[in-house]
Amino acid sequence: MPRFEPFAGVRYAAAHGLADVTAPPYDVLSEAQRAEYATRDPHNVVHIDMPRDPSGAPDYKLAGDLYRQWLDEGVLVQDERPSYTIYRIRFTDAAGRERNSAGVLGGLEVVDEGAGDVLPHERTTPKDRADRLELTRATEANLSPVWALSLAEGVTGLLHAPGAPLGAFVDETGVEHSVERIDDPQRIGAIRDRIGAATAVIADGHHRYEVARAYRDERRVNAGAGPWDLTLAFVVELAEDQLTVAPIHRLLSGLPAGWESHLDAYFERAPTEPAGPGTLNAMAAAGALALVRGDGTTELLVPRVGMFDGVDDLDTARLAHALRDVPYEVRYEADLDVVLTDVAAGRAGAAVFVRPVGVEAIQHLAAVRSLMPPKSTFFTPKLRTGLVIRPVAD
Repeated sequence: MPRFEPFAGVRYAAAHGLADVTAPPYDVLSEAQRAEYATRDPHNVVHIDMPRDPSGAPDYKLAGDLYRQWLDEGVLVQDERPSYTIYRIRFTDAAGRERNSAGVLGGLEVVDEGAGDVLPHERTTPKDRADRLELTRATEANLSPVWALSLAEGVTGLLHAPGAPLGAFVDETGVEHSVERIDDPQRIGAIRDRIGAATAVIADGHHRYEVARAYRDERRVNAGAGPWDLTLAFVVELAEDQLTVAPIHRLLSGLPAGWESHLDAYFERAPTEPAGPGTLNAMAAAGALALVRGDGTTELLVPRVGMFDGVDDLDTARLAHALRDVPYEVRYEADLDVVLTDVAAGRAGAAVFVRPVGVEAIQHLAAVRSLMPPKSTFFTPKLRTGLVIRPVAD
């Protein structure tokens, strides 16, 4: 079962407002957004999580120097003893429902691929991991957490009682973030034991976890076991009321003539209103995907009975199966408006809307250790970077 350990975290001193010094994770920020956060506060975490030299190029030495300087100056302060951090997120979802989610930040075991009880939940796309590896080497710290789902029942219940408050704020999207510290040995033991009793599934941050594995391996060569055997993780119970999973739609380009015939073999088509927010409701009612063309015409794609036997019960898996013999390029986009704009502008030949993956599907695929296609899930709201940093120095 996976190890999940408390650690002596590095945090911003109380004088620094968390709204000004934290930021969304690096992999959802554009350069323009990164620059906006950098101007909010000279100590915003993007200065070390996305370091830039005067030319705009990544500068990992700068990140390491700044991190240590902020520690020396008292901008960042390390806890005196190991603790967990409860992280609560309150927001209104796309359906207008008030949501409250609670998870815990700690050090999650780094296991070899295909071994242990920390599992990926979807296949990853090729991505340069050198950036995060260089940053970890320079700072000797885990700056941004992976998001893991625990299959252990009762994790949420262990987090109901508050810990020592560390700060709360509402971000620019209206999401409330709050953090509390738990350093009571009895509560620490209960949380450690409960999360350690069942498999954990990486929900978001697969590349960060792979970087943690690479960093662990290179440190073990000379130093053996150490803090690099774990990585910073936000662990939440795999439960319906704790997760909001949005779909990631597909933008298709480079499609050959006649490609839609491959869809006809697997789906029945049903014309519907031009694509918009209401399309997602129509898809849910019909149990369908949706094909969107550049001229705005939209068709529901209703899976034909028996054509997806043996295929995982996911829209992304069905689409990949239907187009497995079609050469094409794909881009992934969660923002509905961006999808519609790109198709209308001809930046994609067509788009396919998919429905969000449900918690039951995630549970089932985790149990049978089956991987979803890349970019099948978009967990939201995104976690803030900078609420706590986990050192991995000797």
